[in-house]
Amino acid sequence: MQTITRRLGSLSYLVRPLALMFIGVVLLSLGVAYLFIHIYRTAELPTLFSFLTLQFLPRPLRGVLLLLAGLGALAAGVWNLSGIMVIPLRDKQTGGDELVLGYQRSRRAPRIVVLSGGAGMLVLANLSEYAERLTCIVPVQDPVEYYYRASGLLSYPNVYFVVPMPKPLAVMVKLDDGQVVDVKHVDLDTHLAERHVVELHLDPPRVGETLPPVTRLALDAVRDADAIVLGPGSLFESVLPNLLIEEFRAAVQASKARKIYVCNLMTEPGLTTGFTVGDHIRQLRRYGVTPDFVLVNAQRIESEIHRMYAAAHQEPVYLSPDEYEETAIVAGDRATERSVMVEGSTVVETDLSSSVIQYSTSLNNPGESRAVRVLRHDGQKLTAAIMALIRG
Repeated sequence: MQTITRRLGSLSYLVRPLALMFIGVVLLSLGVAYLFIHIYRTAELPTLFSFLTLQFLPRPLRGVLLLLAGLGALAAGVWNLSGIMVIPLRDKQTGGDELVLGYQRSRRAPRIVVLSGGAGMLVLANLSEYAERLTCIVPVQDPVEYYYRASGLLSYPNVYFVVPMPKPLAVMVKLDDGQVVDVKHVDLDTHLAERHVVELHLDPPRVGETLPPVTRLALDAVRDADAIVLGPGSLFESVLPNLLIEEFRAAVQASKARKIYVCNLMTEPGLTTGFTVGDHIRQLRRYGVTPDFVLVNAQRIESEIHRMYAAAHQEPVYLSPDEYEETAIVAGDRATERSVMVEGSTVVETDLSSSVIQYSTSLNNPGESRAVRVLRHDGQKLTAAIMALIRG
């Protein structure tokens, strides 16, 4: 009873307008009734009309039935209206009141789908604490066994790994110099470091073969998702490959889920050399998806880390002022957060990374290792930013 009273109590600010609307509906009903009576008495009407107006029943009974039907419809409408959050806002300057009707709050946790590689899925594992189900759809060129083995090391709830197709398919890239290379081999060839990808495609099947069907688990996960997170991870190796599958791409396009792209912190040698944030978004659009939101790291990069990445032919992925379409205002409690529109997506710049110590060894001297500071997406920061966009 308290739940019903509390829910209906949300309509207290709408009593007056609802009363006026009720009076208006009654007056309209009377006007329509008078017109029907006039037509019934002056015109010859088919027999069906007498059944529709319940002429075979006594007038008092007709009146009671119509009153009950009207009260039932009115009660259903009031109940549905009470499910919408009503917030009174007082304008201190004008002294006026304004009613803001917000979206009905869902009581269940969101269903989230992640399109990324192994490292990106590990970074986003904390999302499972806030999700009803976190479905990680692995890149089409990777076997799912790797991800299941990796997941065995974790204790995150509600995490599921799904393949888009029953067997892996090779993903090929065409570079700006015309070379065609398996996407897995690009970062292994230092001679390709200054190149970038101009085209991505699946390795065509052999003569007489067709592509295997998309798994039902992947399609169902996309269909039921409240949010689809693309990244973090390699744009051409982890994020885009599954969008090359026509049926899967169509499912993502048809999904009503909020689509969030986590942009790379740094460019990738041989893949996204020279790319800006806008270039990343244009590639996503080229392969069928325009994100609703794009998360971009706004943290200042230390000069030492910057020099180390520059030596490896990597630069920070920045947002070029020439790409701004318009300034957007997005609610946020962090002073460093700002957003603009680029290529139809709302780009949110905020602190998403942390520098960590990583030990590296040389193939020539496996026994020797050195500590270097590298930039990585921070799982907690990224989770907070994504959940704010999902709930917003």
